[in-house]
Amino acid sequence: MLGKRDSKKDDESGGLNPFRNLEKATVLQETRTFNETPINAKKCCLILTKILYMINQGEHLAPTEATQAFFAMTKLFQSKDVMLRRMLYLCIKEMANIANDVIIVTSSLTKDMTGKEDMYRGPAIRALCRITDNTMLQSIERYMKQAIVDKSPSVSSAALVSSLHLMKQGPEVIKRWVNEVSEAVNSDNVMVQYHALGLLYQIKKNDKLAITKLVSKFSKSSLRSPFAYCFLIRVSARQLEEEKDGFDKTLFDFIESCLRHKSEMVIYEAASAIVSLRCTTSKELVSAIGVLQLLCSSPKPSLRYAAVKTLNKISISHPAAVTACNIDLENLITDQNRSIATLAITTLLKTGNESGVDRLMKQIATFMSEISDEFKIVVVEAIQSLCSKFPRKHNVMMTFLATMLREDGGFEYKKAIVNTIVVIIEENPEAREIGLSHLCEFIEDCEFLPLATRILHLLGREGPRTTTPAKYIRYIYNRVILESAEVRAAAVSALAKFGASSDDLLPSILVLLNRSKLDEDDEVRDRATFFYDVLSQNDKALSSAYILNTLNVSPVGLERALLQYNQHVTEKPFDIKVVPIVEVELQKPSNETVLPSAVKTTEKPAASRQDLYTEQLSAIAEFAHLGPLFKSSTPVDLTEPETEYSVKCIKHTFTNYIVFQFDCLNTLNDQLLEDVVIKMDTADGYEIISYKPCIKLAYNTPGISYTLVKIPDDPSQVVATFGCNMKFKVKDCDPNTGEPDNEEGYEDEYALENVEINVSDHVQKVLKPNFGASWEEVGDANELEDTYALSMPSLEEAIKNIIQFMGLQPCERSERAPEGKNSHVLLLAGVYRGGHDVLVRAKLAYNEGDVAMQLTIRSSDSIVPQVIAQAVG
Repeated sequence: MLGKRDSKKDDESGGLNPFRNLEKATVLQETRTFNETPINAKKCCLILTKILYMINQGEHLAPTEATQAFFAMTKLFQSKDVMLRRMLYLCIKEMANIANDVIIVTSSLTKDMTGKEDMYRGPAIRALCRITDNTMLQSIERYMKQAIVDKSPSVSSAALVSSLHLMKQGPEVIKRWVNEVSEAVNSDNVMVQYHALGLLYQIKKNDKLAITKLVSKFSKSSLRSPFAYCFLIRVSARQLEEEKDGFDKTLFDFIESCLRHKSEMVIYEAASAIVSLRCTTSKELVSAIGVLQLLCSSPKPSLRYAAVKTLNKISISHPAAVTACNIDLENLITDQNRSIATLAITTLLKTGNESGVDRLMKQIATFMSEISDEFKIVVVEAIQSLCSKFPRKHNVMMTFLATMLREDGGFEYKKAIVNTIVVIIEENPEAREIGLSHLCEFIEDCEFLPLATRILHLLGREGPRTTTPAKYIRYIYNRVILESAEVRAAAVSALAKFGASSDDLLPSILVLLNRSKLDEDDEVRDRATFFYDVLSQNDKALSSAYILNTLNVSPVGLERALLQYNQHVTEKPFDIKVVPIVEVELQKPSNETVLPSAVKTTEKPAASRQDLYTEQLSAIAEFAHLGPLFKSSTPVDLTEPETEYSVKCIKHTFTNYIVFQFDCLNTLNDQLLEDVVIKMDTADGYEIISYKPCIKLAYNTPGISYTLVKIPDDPSQVVATFGCNMKFKVKDCDPNTGEPDNEEGYEDEYALENVEINVSDHVQKVLKPNFGASWEEVGDANELEDTYALSMPSLEEAIKNIIQFMGLQPCERSERAPEGKNSHVLLLAGVYRGGHDVLVRAKLAYNEGDVAMQLTIRSSDSIVPQVIAQAVG
């Protein structure tokens, strides 16, 4: 016993931590005890435990300190005490990456590994493999082969698991052990069989044909281990997901046959795999759903939880199939395990009909106070999907969410509720005012600053669009008076948006902003002063540009541009157009309910994908003169899957140039490619300036080749198609070492798919929160209006194609066509290459398979409307 609990309270709380006040210096001083003779095994075990505790608590040990302690530990090999020896193995594993010269214990570990004491052999193998690097791997190869086929299950499992870790260092050496591993798969021990199958898969995972044979072989044989069956099911499911040419009936039949296995673990794994497959049809789901339905009635809580969680996951994608389990799910509502009850109700909410919503909401309200925040979040997410399914029930949902907001709860829980209310407001205009009212009441007593600032931002965006915007002013100005500086600044910005949107409210807003100019915080004062001066001008264009529609620039790119500007003495003012425009990223709602992790991660601002490309291209001397990067496209495959070479193209658009980045991958292990370049056929008007080859393309190592192309001077020439051909020098090489057989090689080439340049490559999406203000700001000086007849089966299809052709960003949620209506107005915004704003208003009318479109385009440049119109015409 390391400590003694003297009170009943200690028993209930799990006891006091005997290591809570450890000091690193004291523990390291105690390691001198290891040098005493005779060795006090009990005392040394306690010291080793303290070292392990410090390391696992994140205590930093300097290499010198760790090495001194490690060398002192080596003296403990003289003791024959079993517990001390096993503790010593643990410490060696933990300090392998901290201390220097750890290979000094190799001979001692090898001796224990090949000895007769099974209690030493397994742990010794694990410790030895932890300190072994690629250069030493061959020296222990013979011992590892023997251990893999050892009669002792603990020794064999230790060798197999250690080999899995060694695959990262020396895969080529481990692959030579395939015969021993295959023999271990036939072991009678369930864990040995499972570990051997896992290692065999890792050895062959890069060979799809070998994996197919592996699955086929063991699916027909009778494996003893249920763990091995579960692993084989997962491998089969992965193979089915990766199938490009069709559905492999043999693999699916194997998974389906596992539904009749004697092990409940295997039965559930098979059912879970079937319902998770993207290619599964409703007919093929029947058997798996039936198994999950039976598991819902299991006496084991773990099986009931697993079954209802899986049903919850697929309730959105296959609601009709899950409906068959509704009676069993109804019975689980009263389950003693509240986690199971919560998942059952949320599943019913997703699959049930509109008439049953009120009853389920009343049932779940009875035990909301008894479940943890994690499962309350699951309920909130179910309500969000329910509102999308039954928009007429938004009053019931909003009332329920408002009640949850007033209850106690942590940040993640309240954040989930606020996010759900925001989504409901955005998707259902009828719910806007009631949702904003609930959020206004919440911020009156909100303790979480990020949520308060987000709600204020939402009020500034949505509040002016309501029928009575003045009623929200009081809630916002209360934050200016009562809250912290961060919230006060957000409130000032929200007030300014009300003033910019409403002429009636402007005088009152100016009075409130004038008061905020005396705020004690610099940020609040600066915002109030700035917004007051802009609004005082009473200029709609000015208010639109600086209040209603914010700058759509990359913060990282803005910082880089300002640093470059300050490095040179110049009288030329800073041009905001040199800053890359931030790419609009839309969050797609997930259909799966994900249980939140107990570990909270701190979100850190990171460079965007375009910022990384900017840094990458600016480091290349040939591209230094191209100016700021305007846009980078998503990667496009130029080769078919499963071919010997893989090539993807990314188009980087600059003001006057386009850089084609070709990401190349060589999948042949017996070839080394050199001087890889993608030759492009010249398109009309486009001029190929230079090629930058990939000097060396080794097996399975990515390489990049670039082609620089000049955009035509004629602004109307934007669309083009380039033929591509990959040319390179081939050197045959040794598949094991990668070294070429000779230095000469031979020239070769490989045909690729064509690369197309579209209008969307010249346009960057920009979100305009207030499209009407931006429309007036641009004006009608450069306006183009035309009428088109589109052959489209529906309004939704027409909207989708127009957005795709033009490459612009939908604004004010206009990409969603109203249900039951034959007319719609689509609003699009963006920036054309060169920094020219472009706005599009498309009035659509559907009539029996045809869509009539009246297109109006405005821009700050006269040529841009003509170019954008070409995308449709």
